[in-house]
Amino acid sequence: MKKNYAHLIFLVVLLSCNTRKSPVSYETETLKINQLTEHTFQHITYLQTESFGKVPCNGMIVISDGEAIIFDTPNTDAESEELMQWIQNELKCTIKAVVPTHFHTDCLGGLQAFHNRDIPSYAYSKTLELAALNNTPIPQHGFTNQLELSVGNETVILDYLGEGHTIDNSIGYFPLDQVLFGGCLIKSLGAGKGYLGDANIAEWPKTVSKLKSKYPEISVVVPGHGKAGATDLFDFTITLFGEH
Repeated sequence: MKKNYAHLIFLVVLLSCNTRKSPVSYETETLKINQLTEHTFQHITYLQTESFGKVPCNGMIVISDGEAIIFDTPNTDAESEELMQWIQNELKCTIKAVVPTHFHTDCLGGLQAFHNRDIPSYAYSKTLELAALNNTPIPQHGFTNQLELSVGNETVILDYLGEGHTIDNSIGYFPLDQVLFGGCLIKSLGAGKGYLGDANIAEWPKTVSKLKSKYPEISVVVPGHGKAGATDLFDFTITLFGEH
C-alpha cells in the first residue's frame, strides 16, 4: 500500500509540473531520455548498422540522494559526455558508477568518456575478457555472479543468470522502484530476434526463465532496444526463442 501511495504522489507531482508536459525529459538528434519512475530513466542513443539500419539503443539511469548509476553507455564518447552533462546539470547528481551489461558497442562504446572523468565501471567478469579480445574499452571491475552497489541510500543489483544474446549478458535491478534493466537479454514486444552472431539460442529462454523466477516483484522492464514494458517482455522473449 505504501509503495502504491508513493507512486500515486509521484504521478500527481509529475502531471502538475508545468515545465514537463510529457515523460520525455530530454531529446536531441543523438540522445533521448525518458523518465520511467521517480528514480529511474531510460536513455536512448542510435547505432547505425549494416543489417538493421539505425537502431535505437537503451540504457538506464538510477538516481538516489544526489547520486546516479548508469547501465550501458551510449555508443560514442561524445554521446556519453552529453548524457553525463545532462545528469549533472538537470538531475544535480554525481555519477557514482557505470555498468556495461555485455561487450557489444551499444553497451560500452562510450565507456572511455566515463573513465576520463574517473567514474568507475563494473561488469560481469566475462565482459572484461571479451572487451579485451575485441579491442574495445575494458570495464575496470569484474563480478562473478552478483554484486550490489549503493546509490545514495539505496542499492542496485548487478546479476548474471546465464547465456542468451551473448555469453556475458548481465542485468541490473533497482528494488526500490522495482525496475529491471534487462539489456539485450530481453526483447521488446513484437521485436524480431535481432543480431545472433554471439548468441546462445538454446540457453536464452532458460536464462530469461531464471530471471523471471528470481525477481517476481518487477514492475518495469527495460529491454536493450525498443519500448520498456512489464514482465510480459519476459514471456515474449521466452516464446520468441522457443523454450519447450
